[in-house]
Amino acid sequence: MEKREGAESVARNAVELFGECVFSIKAMRNYLSDRAYKSLVATMSAGSSLDPNIADEVADAMKTWATERGATHFTHWFQPLTGTTAEKHDSFLAPDREGGAICQFSGKELIKGEPDASSFPSGGLRATFEARGYTAWDPTSPAFLKQSRNGAVLCIPTVFCGYHGEALDKKTPLLRSMAALSKQLVRLGKLFGIEAPEGRAYATLGPEQEYFLIDRRFYQKRLDLIQTGRTLFGRKPAKHQQMEDHYFGAIRSRIMEFMNDLDRELWRLGVPAKTRHNEVCPAQFEVAPVYEELNLSVDHNMLTMHVLRETAERHGLACLLHEKPFAGVNGSGKHNNWSVCGPDGKNWLTPGDNPHENAKFLVMIGALMKAVDTHADLLRAAVATAGNDHRLGANEAPPAIISIFLGEQLRDVIEQIEQGGARSSKKGGTIEIGVSALPPLPRDATDRNRTSPFAFTGNKFEFRAVGSSQSCAGPNVVLNTIVAEALDEICGRLEADAAAGKDFNGAVQALLQSLVRKHKRILFDGDNYSEAWHREAARRGLPNLRQTPEALERLLTPKARRLFQKYGVLSERELESRYEVYRHTYEATVELEAQCMLTMARTMVLPAALAYQGRLAETVRAVKAAGGGRAAAARAALAATGRHAEALGKSAAALEAAISRRDAARMLAAMRRVRDAADELEGLVPAADWPLPSYAEMMFMM
Repeated sequence: MEKREGAESVARNAVELFGECVFSIKAMRNYLSDRAYKSLVATMSAGSSLDPNIADEVADAMKTWATERGATHFTHWFQPLTGTTAEKHDSFLAPDREGGAICQFSGKELIKGEPDASSFPSGGLRATFEARGYTAWDPTSPAFLKQSRNGAVLCIPTVFCGYHGEALDKKTPLLRSMAALSKQLVRLGKLFGIEAPEGRAYATLGPEQEYFLIDRRFYQKRLDLIQTGRTLFGRKPAKHQQMEDHYFGAIRSRIMEFMNDLDRELWRLGVPAKTRHNEVCPAQFEVAPVYEELNLSVDHNMLTMHVLRETAERHGLACLLHEKPFAGVNGSGKHNNWSVCGPDGKNWLTPGDNPHENAKFLVMIGALMKAVDTHADLLRAAVATAGNDHRLGANEAPPAIISIFLGEQLRDVIEQIEQGGARSSKKGGTIEIGVSALPPLPRDATDRNRTSPFAFTGNKFEFRAVGSSQSCAGPNVVLNTIVAEALDEICGRLEADAAAGKDFNGAVQALLQSLVRKHKRILFDGDNYSEAWHREAARRGLPNLRQTPEALERLLTPKARRLFQKYGVLSERELESRYEVYRHTYEATVELEAQCMLTMARTMVLPAALAYQGRLAETVRAVKAAGGGRAAAARAALAATGRHAEALGKSAAALEAAISRRDAARMLAAMRRVRDAADELEGLVPAADWPLPSYAEMMFMM
């Protein structure tokens, strides 16, 4: 009975602590006047600027709320182009004129900051001597507290821009893309007779976060994990994921303790963590939230990655968020579950209950087909990183070829539309786009295709190619913008048809037919891993951008420049800056990994191999001197060790030469040869003498 009451208490506490560290709408009510409260709530809902007349009151209320909970400092929390988060802490403390001090926080400090931050990458948007950078509060994402054992910091989500207004961060273009998408969704809604007083529409997101956990004592013995986030050496163990017994398996007690703490920390920060489970590879796990508005969800995912690392450290674990921390087994992604909510408050990617709703749903499907087919290269560029290159196309990660999976039933409807109009469904009943009666399309009328990079899963599209360490902002900037463009062109056509006096239902039918016929090449419901699909994709003319450098080049095409400029998401200069930053990041990552590998090969792996080789040679001499014969086993081991040690030495020299040329492609090729030789040696050198924790230890010993 006592245990049951204790469990119920924990459950009640979980509900009570949700949002405890967030200055939410609920919290504001107790700290603001009625006038200020209503104004701020309206500002947050509309995504507009804060009324300067209430700024000081809001700032003081936020300061009071934060200091009551132990906060001594505040920070403008922003997301620079590094793909991480950044913060500079300022105290609330200010000296008074009587030799003491007071706590104060002004509306000016809340709304705008100047963190300098001149050392962040800008891709040429500003020179080093142009140090002035500004942060500005994003009121659509609530302030929150980051707590430690002896204090707390009030974190205010902000954008980060240069002196002339150039976006130096990931949040600014995300907000711009959301505005562009909202405008076109409202426009489409009007065509379908949907008039909303506020005229607000938005995208939603539910990012599933995959990660690995290993014991921290192993992590601290792996220079490659510490410096690069992935293992540069490691022989695949006899048992890894081939038994398929880890996926959704019983969660070990140590991991359960970690997950319990993780959920509590996330809930306190208002992150609606919902699902947790073992993933496919041993030591791999997943946490997934309830869907939220896109901007807030991106912020919450950045917080999730931070909390994952901190919580793991408290439990004596290391959280690995790299896309491919272990070779030869599953890597980690971040499934970007994207949908849209129209001005009627409904999910427009959910099949409807009547012909009118289904027509709107199918127009959205057509818009997605058009958007992805037209800009598949930009979606690929949005997930192009050195880490993701190791993951894409291997062990359940989707390939670099972008295609759409719709599922059997919806694909059948699309094929009928191509022929002139859908009249039936594989699930039975009749279906017609227009005003005639039909039963609703069944929900979840699709299977799940784990090999598809862009899959419809019942009421959303799952962009599976996003890397686990990535910010979701970039991929969703692209997704929002390309869908906005598709809807813009669709609305333009329907508006022209209406102006010409054409029947709306007939115009929708004709529109859908033309969209399907023009963009059906992007649809593929089969095995994306198969060589047959790769050949078919090439025949269809779909881009297959296997490596990051060639993918990033697509950001500079005239088509990409026109797209982002037209919808006010990124100026030409801002777009070029991102190309420069991401290209430099890729090259720097490859060079860092190459340098780390060279160091480890020459100072750890090769000495261990040579020491073992020396002992083997001594064994052969001793056996021969004792008249023990040829010592065949020792000679064979000596020959194999010598052969692979020689290969390691030569490949390390080739890697050094590639590094000196700063040639990423050559470095990657040389790194593969270094690893091949080292992993062979790991299978020969006694485990007690091998200088690195093995894959078996890291994956299974927790």
